[in-house]
Amino acid sequence: MVEIPGAFVEAQLLFNGAEGRAFIEALPGRAAEFLERWELRPSGPAMHGVAALVLPVDRADGTPAALKLQPVDEETAGEPAALRAWGGQGCVRLLEHDEATGTLLLERLDERRHLSAVAAADPRRAVQVIAELLARLTAVPAPPGMRGLGDMAAGLLAAVPEAVGKLPDGRERELLLDCAAALREVAGEPGDRLLHWDLHFDNVLAGGREPWLAIDPKPLAGDPGFDLMPAIRNRFDHDEVRWRFDLLTEVLGLDRERARGWTLGRVLQNCLWDIADATVADGAYELDGEQLAVAELLLSLRLPS
Repeated sequence: MVEIPGAFVEAQLLFNGAEGRAFIEALPGRAAEFLERWELRPSGPAMHGVAALVLPVDRADGTPAALKLQPVDEETAGEPAALRAWGGQGCVRLLEHDEATGTLLLERLDERRHLSAVAAADPRRAVQVIAELLARLTAVPAPPGMRGLGDMAAGLLAAVPEAVGKLPDGRERELLLDCAAALREVAGEPGDRLLHWDLHFDNVLAGGREPWLAIDPKPLAGDPGFDLMPAIRNRFDHDEVRWRFDLLTEVLGLDRERARGWTLGRVLQNCLWDIADATVADGAYELDGEQLAVAELLLSLRLPS
């Protein structure tokens, strides 16, 4: 029997409700099915985030691997196609995939060594690693059928008027509108690169064949500028935002004005999520201070024309 951590059960029930409950109830049987189908032997305790349960396993030939069990949704549906497109270059390798359930068998990396440990001691070195990985990953064109940044941007802009009306603070309203204006400037050219979308320090693990490899993409087709925000926000330091933005745009070879527009679009997305998820009895909403600080700093930058 596979032991399902209580924290994972709680996360699924909290974020996915009835669908999460159904997924949890099906997990033991699903795990048993794929352990047998792919001739796998469990070799360690289960690991998890919010969306997926990962079982360390050994294949029939003794090769270590990781069995990833997760619901199929908008964010996870493109993961196997993205991993195939990257072919293990800068990211974990895909070994097997079941389309019906979204179950993945992945190359086993060193789950004890996250890039976040490097970031704790040397944040600039960790950001450099993220930048170098993003440069490799976003050099690849998105495969056909990948969800696109153009539709996502249009949805964000359409949600702004209602969201702004919920904010009592004038500064917050102005910043949200400024982010929307910056996004509107670039939204007409959404790009066609394969984006990871969630490359923060905990989504980079040490690998045997490369020092660091990306895991857990939530891929989409778009402009690489939309991929910078996790590395700017992770272990937030206001005094480092400009340095991180400069490094990321330089390593990825991006037009800085466009990158600013897409990064502010990412701030907008995060703020809209905060407003949508808030439960405030008196109808007052307050945005995350770190998001606002990033927006203010990027909006104040004087970039070369």
